[in-house]
Amino acid sequence: MNTTDSNKAVVRDFIDGLFTKGDPSAVDTYLAGDFINHDPPFGVTPDGDGMRAAGAMMRAAFPDWHSELHALVAEGDIVVERFTAGGTHEGEVMGIAPTGKTVSLPGINIFRLRDGRIVERWGRLDDLGFLRQLGVVPA
Repeated sequence: MNTTDSNKAVVRDFIDGLFTKGDPSAVDTYLAGDFINHDPPFGVTPDGDGMRAAGAMMRAAFPDWHSELHALVAEGDIVVERFTAGGTHEGEVMGIAPTGKTVSLPGINIFRLRDGRIVERWGRLDDLGFLRQLGVVPA
């Protein structure tokens, strides 16, 4: 397997492990110690602990949370992921009481890898659409 394919596998396995399987140890396995998240989701810290917290938060509020991969593109040390995540809102999230609604969250992540581990992330999630689905923001 070449480096580009290997980097894609790392990203795919990280997302699957942390967000679809809900395994917080994916942070330790796939993120470098000096990992920096340039766009931390939902106000978490911009480090590995923040990614672990984001995964735990989503799993607690949406026990069936999963991420569907639409595209995974890589060049050199960069991997771009286009996805839609979603689940059923059964626990509190960001102060929002459970609604029982099934929601989706499309987004794009850009990862930079070094020596087989993720060292940086930039991302754009449809936070506004997510909040609209939960009824917090009017449509």
